[in-house]
Amino acid sequence: MYNADEFVQELLTVGVSHIVSVPDSTLGEWYPAMQQSDELSLIQVCREGEAWAVAAGLHVGGASPVVLIQCTGLFESGDALRNAIHDYGLPLFGIIGYRSYLNQSSLPGDTARIFTEPILDAWQLNTQLIDTPEKKPLLAEHYRTCRTNGHAGIALIAEGRA
Repeated sequence: MYNADEFVQELLTVGVSHIVSVPDSTLGEWYPAMQQSDELSLIQVCREGEAWAVAAGLHVGGASPVVLIQCTGLFESGDALRNAIHDYGLPLFGIIGYRSYLNQSSLPGDTARIFTEPILDAWQLNTQLIDTPEKKPLLAEHYRTCRTNGHAGIALIAEGRA
């Protein structure tokens, strides 16, 4: 959906300072462009739950981080996300790779596809699905809206081969 340079530019446009991430096969393709940016700091963590904690610390310290993980890592990191966003009230933003979203016909039983949106709904997170190239501008719009309103948000980026 995004190429690496386009994705980095989008984050710079909205003022992101740090990307806290665990790579997956799709999002990991953007790592070289993120690492080459002089304006973004890429922080790689071991587990997705750690990503929310690191982003929380960066936010409290005055930075503008985003968490960049795949939806399966979102499942793993739920308690850390819940704690940072709901218990501490931090307006963190996550960009979540929506595994197999574009492969529904060839991978119809992928449970990542089945559970992602219901889990985000259960956690009462303001979510924007970006599943076509025409919707790419919605990432920046959603980020800015969340920042302006002081609340957390999630951008779901469709992955797979359509």
